[in-house]
Amino acid sequence: MKQPSTLSFPKKIIIGVQFLFVAFGATVLVPLLVGINPSIALFTAGIGTLLFHLITKGKVPVFLGSSFAFIAPIIEATRLFGYAGMLSGIIAVGLVYSIMSAIVKWRGLAIIDKVFPSIVVGPVIMVIGLSLAPVGVDMAKENWLLALISLATAIIIVVFTKGMIKLIPIFMGILTGYIVAVVIGEVDFTPIQEAAWLSLPDFQIPHFSWGAIIYMIPVAIAPLIEHIGDMYAVGAVADKNFVKEPGLHRTMLGDGLATALAGSMGSVPNTTYSEVTGAISLTKVADPFVLRISAITAILFSVLGKISGFLESIPGAVLGGIMLLLFGTIASVGIKTLIDSKTNLNKTRNQVIISVILTVGVGGAIIQFGNFSLAGIGLSAVTGVILNLILPDKSKPIKIKK
Repeated sequence: MKQPSTLSFPKKIIIGVQFLFVAFGATVLVPLLVGINPSIALFTAGIGTLLFHLITKGKVPVFLGSSFAFIAPIIEATRLFGYAGMLSGIIAVGLVYSIMSAIVKWRGLAIIDKVFPSIVVGPVIMVIGLSLAPVGVDMAKENWLLALISLATAIIIVVFTKGMIKLIPIFMGILTGYIVAVVIGEVDFTPIQEAAWLSLPDFQIPHFSWGAIIYMIPVAIAPLIEHIGDMYAVGAVADKNFVKEPGLHRTMLGDGLATALAGSMGSVPNTTYSEVTGAISLTKVADPFVLRISAITAILFSVLGKISGFLESIPGAVLGGIMLLLFGTIASVGIKTLIDSKTNLNKTRNQVIISVILTVGVGGAIIQFGNFSLAGIGLSAVTGVILNLILPDKSKPIKIKK
């Protein structure tokens, strides 16, 4: 792994911008899918990454981008409580991360293994992906040709290519689909024409909503576990133990405060990006300063109005094609979680937990008392945690390589 001193400043800038493009497609896709201005997500991704580096003493080479785990909850919470109300739920999720960071510092990882074992996390991740499937199909139906071209491009990139390009299947799929859409006259250039060259993101003010907060908080389970895995992964790539120094409690706190900040500005939750970890592994550059350059570049891009206009002009069918792969991939990660942890699916207890989580999450179950309601992913997560704690013979915790 290259040491910081071996790279010149111009090379650090080039690599930093390159790392941003690895995360760019996914970072802007989430806000596009939930109806939020992508320039806000770029701005908060950049600011959030810088805040994360400040809290973690500048030691962890991480870029925070938009979290896919919250797409379905954001869409539903916005429908139920309004955009501004939903934002208060995102802020609450960030505060939950912060609270968990304090618990981890106090009790260690054992408490997470006990409350959120693989038998709960795996099915919840599956619910996240499966609940989004109809959204992807509906968007793809707008123009199946564009959707299939975008999908095929992403599949070819991720399966048959090597090197840096393998890390940007979403970006390449959207770009290819967009070019074809331009050729066949399916792109409305009005958003680009009307956008200013320079403009601040359209920040939004949250509105406090207990309903949105209660609805969103349980969704934090899966990204929380993902964060732990990412810290071990980036530590292995950089050949350092970031769980020990600066400490998992600091990385969780950084992620949580970045997410709370994003919600307070009208954006989507942030999360650590495995794609960037892959880019670090390929380039052998693990200098955290390079990731701070990526963050600053994201902020600069966010004030370029023409970029935002371009993103808003992408046809829905192009995004739908990418979603057909993406949401299925999320569900497969849940299956992989169960396999990696060697969860015994022959046990009746484990079958019961998985079955109830899936049916509650995908089937549209809802619990409502007056103005209080809990449904979808949040309800399935809470149900899984309760079943795991009350049913005997608890399953093995997630085994994360150290």
